[in-house]
Amino acid sequence: MKKALLAVALAATGLVVLQAPASAAVHPGDRVTGAGAASPAVTRAALDPALVAGRGASVDFAEQEAEKAATNGAVIGPDRTAYTLPAEASGRSAVKLTPGQYVEFTLPSAANAITVRYSIPDAPNGGGITAPLDVTVNGRDRATMTLTSQYAWLYNQYPFSNDPDAGLLHPDWWITECSCVPNATTPAPAITTPFRPSHFYDEQRLLLGHTYRAGDKVRLTVPSGSKAAWTVVDLLDSQLVGPPKVNVLAANVLAFGADPLGRRDSADAFDKAIAFAKRAHLKVYVPPGTYQVNRHIIVDRVTIEGAGNWYTIIKGRQVDLPTPAPDGSVHTGVGFYGKDASAGGSTDVHLSGFAIEGDVRERVDTDQVNGVGGAMSDSTVDGLYIHHTKVGLWFDGPMKNTRITNNVVADQIADGLNFHTGVTGSVVSNNFIRNTGDDALAMWSEKTADAGNTFDHNTIQTPVLANGIAIYGGADNTISGNLVADPIREGSAIHAGTRFGAEPFTGTLAIKDNTTVRAGTFELNWKIGLGAIWLYALEKSMDANVQVTGDDFLDNTYNAIMLVSDFGVKDLYSITNVHFKDIKVDGTGTSVVSARVKGSASFQNVDARNVGAVGVNNCGSFNFPPTGSEFSLQDLGGNDGGGTTGPWLAAWELPNTITCDDRPPVVAPPAPSPW
Repeated sequence: MKKALLAVALAATGLVVLQAPASAAVHPGDRVTGAGAASPAVTRAALDPALVAGRGASVDFAEQEAEKAATNGAVIGPDRTAYTLPAEASGRSAVKLTPGQYVEFTLPSAANAITVRYSIPDAPNGGGITAPLDVTVNGRDRATMTLTSQYAWLYNQYPFSNDPDAGLLHPDWWITECSCVPNATTPAPAITTPFRPSHFYDEQRLLLGHTYRAGDKVRLTVPSGSKAAWTVVDLLDSQLVGPPKVNVLAANVLAFGADPLGRRDSADAFDKAIAFAKRAHLKVYVPPGTYQVNRHIIVDRVTIEGAGNWYTIIKGRQVDLPTPAPDGSVHTGVGFYGKDASAGGSTDVHLSGFAIEGDVRERVDTDQVNGVGGAMSDSTVDGLYIHHTKVGLWFDGPMKNTRITNNVVADQIADGLNFHTGVTGSVVSNNFIRNTGDDALAMWSEKTADAGNTFDHNTIQTPVLANGIAIYGGADNTISGNLVADPIREGSAIHAGTRFGAEPFTGTLAIKDNTTVRAGTFELNWKIGLGAIWLYALEKSMDANVQVTGDDFLDNTYNAIMLVSDFGVKDLYSITNVHFKDIKVDGTGTSVVSARVKGSASFQNVDARNVGAVGVNNCGSFNFPPTGSEFSLQDLGGNDGGGTTGPWLAAWELPNTITCDDRPPVVAPPAPSPW
């Protein structure tokens, strides 16, 4: 009976479960099949794991890149050109399959579950399509995944469109494509549609229904007759998922009318379970199943535990509101929200062990359709899988002492996580974030400073727009031990800026022991390359103590380090009191440092190799006075290595020699290697 109930519950989760023999189960210790094989290529951020040891999140899955697997399809890339399929792929390469073709991965360790990151075409008029992908292990145990592009394919200018044929959303904005303002230009430029397609990829999870051993072969095949003209497979994550967790001493949502098959809306049942649990001083338990929830669940002084994020799925559709909400929302959807800060916020909230599956297909900035939101102090969010919401976790403070740990956030329309306004003493640690439509992790000190927070040992892959990690003002915050890979456009890996009405930087901003790879992207509007780390004085000067220590900047598309101001305010604002120490730079398409602002920075033990242009591209604030650049560099010793032009920090460049080349040619560096 227990096995039968579990089978029903697993079917209810909405995950495809590959059929296995009756004697097989889905937890560790099961009978395994297949023989061992040579070790397959396992990567982290498409790199040899040895190159990023100790950086990023510790995860329970193994990443394998499709371009390193066996296939009769075509490898696409590497290519870092925005608006292309390779550019948005992990490692900037993937495998493109047509009907009948396959890609086959060899499992590196025992696994009973996989995640496939893929792309299929949009519908001709937008809105997406669905298409099958067959999965077999060792040539048998076949299942079919139904892939979708309904949550992918955005077009046009911010905040983007789902319509590939739409005209410019902002014809009064300057655009790179014509180097003009279209509605102020005669004759009017011809704008090709679809204009700026992006956000191509999605991911899907699959329980295999059986535990397979290292060396077994997982083949993904596009069946003949698929209506997808092509299917791109980027990577496969494989893992061994443990059995569902059970809590019999809790308020079980089933007892309050929740439907684990997802046929009825269970939001009211969740509310009843929460109310009872608070009165009885119990936790709320959500057993395996798929629960339809189409609105916010308000949480305060409550613990909600699922059976594990592969088993407990809380899924909602986006709902049109009859009239806009007071906060400007025109939709609602599934999400767990603390009370608004204006109402005192929530405290002692603990969420763990479930998935949140949203239904967000367009970006509406006023919408509160995030996976987790509101204000939550003295709270924890642990072990969630958040998918297809607008922002995975958006917190509007003031709030304090919250820990966000061990979550996976994937395929968001906007940010992965944002500490917005007055978040203090909080930690975001050991999270894995992939394919966000804006900053993956952000602290935004709008009106009230974020202070004393830490982003530590998180892994970020392929943010399509903006930055991997962005800090907008605030006091005494720390960015440490993170791994950031493959930012795509209009941002880079790590960013600190006086922007978006943020409070000034004060105290110390510590950026230490992080690794970035394939960053230093092209800034579409400026038509220049950014740094893997870039500091930006737009609305005020930056003069807080910025300590960048122990970071590795690998395979930088343009610069490793950039300090910049917008041209319109270049004589108003400066960047000073910045200190780089114990840095490794392995490969730059252009310079190690690009200075496009007035100010100064110090450098100590910054080692560089495979540098594509002059080590310091010093433009200052572009006034080019005879006394030298308005930006000065201080050499504190131990700055070694360089490239084709000699030492990257040569004596003749100090302290402020003008070496300005506004758009130097790019020399692609070799792949990173052990130092």
